[in-house]
This record gives sequence, structure tokens and C-alpha cells, in this order.
Amino acid sequence: MDPQTLYDLSPAVRLMLVGLLVASLPLAWLALRHRAAGGPKRVQVLTLLTLFLTFDLVLFGAFTRLTDSGLGCPDWPGCYGNASPIGASHEIAMAQSVMPSGPVTHGKAWVEMIHRYLASGVGVLIIALLALAWWQRRQTRRTGQFKAPAPGLAWPLATLVWVCLQGAFGALTVTMKLFPAIVTLHLIGGLVLLALLAVQASRQSLMAQGAEPALLPSPLRTLLWAAFSLVALQVALGGWVSTNYAVLACDTFPKCQGQWWPPMNFEQALQVWRPLGHTADGALLGFPALTAIHMSHRLMALVVLLVLGLLAWRLWRFAALRRHAKWIAALALWQLASGLSNVLLGWPLAAAVAHTGGAAALIVVLTWALVASGAVSETKAQQTRMHRPAQARVPS
Repeated sequence: MDPQTLYDLSPAVRLMLVGLLVASLPLAWLALRHRAAGGPKRVQVLTLLTLFLTFDLVLFGAFTRLTDSGLGCPDWPGCYGNASPIGASHEIAMAQSVMPSGPVTHGKAWVEMIHRYLASGVGVLIIALLALAWWQRRQTRRTGQFKAPAPGLAWPLATLVWVCLQGAFGALTVTMKLFPAIVTLHLIGGLVLLALLAVQASRQSLMAQGAEPALLPSPLRTLLWAAFSLVALQVALGGWVSTNYAVLACDTFPKCQGQWWPPMNFEQALQVWRPLGHTADGALLGFPALTAIHMSHRLMALVVLLVLGLLAWRLWRFAALRRHAKWIAALALWQLASGLSNVLLGWPLAAAVAHTGGAAALIVVLTWALVASGAVSETKAQQTRMHRPAQARVPS
């Protein structure tokens, strides 16, 4: 394909229409199910709905990557210049005849395009969220109902800007032929989008209940931030493992290749800007480099599990954040089980998608806990501990 045709924008309008159709279903449900609700309630429900569908999109993105469907349509935003694989059936058949198990097949093309349709639908929902928040803010000011806080616009606007950037990374993922750094950034971008929506959902939950953030001792609040940062780093390392296909570099546990410290090449492993399967100077990426990538993620997992266990135990003593503690503990165990399944069972698709889902859920829960809590001195925290009603909860 001519490189100039990689960015074929002619089907973009049709793709956006499909996204509008996808988004119309949850928007119609919202309009019917909550037609009698007030504006703030509708904003809250739409935020939770968008958060849930974005989580699903992250999972389907993992499924797309893990089934090697990322180049099922090797141009963007359409498929060989068409809005769906139906119009590109001839081109797909030609590519599949040359490489029957290659990156372009009819099945992989549909997986890739469905992912794009879902992403377009989420984009429309985020636009609707910003528009609804703006309308509610305008109505609040017009009617003079200043006692009811109007939804802010900064977070929805930031979310819209970010989803546009995420779309650009999605395009680069295809046009740069699964460049590992771009694919990893695309995964991280999806989790940032989840965090932005979780911030809004948590803030709206507090506003709806008329509650204030739970008071935590400053050291515990610092531990919460540290856990969030470590999980974010671990997610980046996990994305680097997946995009470099380094999961099976170690197929045993706790040892790797029958050794506690197998031969590893961290210099090659940490070269970020390089093509898939090659080093920065064009040489083939050696197996010791893949081993180093895998072991980095495995060793960091031990640190993250210990920190999450300590955090869950500390948060359990605060009634308002006890549900968060349960979620953190459960998701840490989920990640341990799904991570081990990837290694011991040979990277099964279900376990790999589940591992990505657990990482995404941890980002949501930790973000929610950060918004639903605030730092205070140890003395004041002891006065409110166990006596404060549970106010901020994560959605079930």
C-alpha cells in the first residue's frame, strides 16, 4: 500500500455516523430510564455509563491486540478506504490469499473495525457528557439554584481532549505497524481515560450524597498515592511485555527458564523507540532482552502486591473506605491469579484479557479512593475512624 494512503480520511464521516449509532443506544436508555430525574442525576448516570463502556472498550482493545488483529485493516480510519470490511472484502481476500494466517484476514478485520466503532461510540458519549454538563450548569445559573452545585466543565473538557489524543494514538498504532512504544502508550492512554471518568464519577457521587471526602492520616494518603503510582508503572511494564510478546519468555514460576536469575539483556530491553522485534540499530531483538522485559514486570509485581496488601489492610480501618479496601484486596488477588495463569497455561486469551481487565479495574478503584479521601493529621483521623458512615462507594 502506498504510504500516502495510510491516512484515508474519506470514510471518517461514515465511521463517526456508526459511532453516533453505537452511542444512541445507551443515550436512549438514559433518556427513557431517567427521564424524570434532575440534571445532576442524569450527568452522574451518564458518567457512570461512559465509564463502564470505556472499561469494556479497554478490554476489547486488549482482545484486539492479543488476537493479532491490530493490523486487520492496515489503514485508518477505514478499512482499505471503506467504512467496514464488507466494502473491503476483495482487498482482504487478496491479502489473506498471500498470507492465510497473516495480519489481514476477514475475522481480524472485523475485530479491528468493531474496536474502532466502539471507540467512536465512547467518543460520542464523552461529547454528550460535556454537552449535558454545560447545559446543566447553564440551567442552574439561569434559575438561580445556587444551593445545588452545578457540574464543572474542566474534567469533561479534559476527557474530550484526551479521547481525541487517544484516537490519534490509535491511528499511529496502525500506521506505524504496531510500534511497541506507540502500542504501549495507547494502552496507557486508555487507562488515563478511565481515570479521568472515575474522577468525575467519584466527585458526583460525593455531591449526590452531600458528603465530604473521608479523612485519612497523611501517611496513609501518601501510601494511597504511592500505590496508584506503582500500579500505573506496573501497567506500563505489563503493556511493554505484551507489545513485545515477552509473556512466554518465562514459562515457569517462581523460577524463569529453570533459573532464579536467567541471562538477561536490560540494555536492549529498555530501548523504548525501536521497531517490533528489533533493536534501535535494526538488529534482531535477542531472547535475553525479552527475558529482561518479562522479569522486570514479574519483580515489580511483588512490590505492587505487597503495597496493595498493606493499603487494603490500612484502609479497612476506615468505615467510609472499607468497600474500596475490599476491591483493592480482591483485585490484587485477581491479578496474581490471572498473571500466573498467563505464564503456567501458555498465555491463554481469556487469562490475558482478564489480566488487563484487573489492571484497569485497579486504576478505577484507586482513582475513586483518591477522590473520595483527603489528608488530615493522625489525631483528627483517629477521632473520625470507624464512626463515620460509608459515604463514597465504588459502583458494584
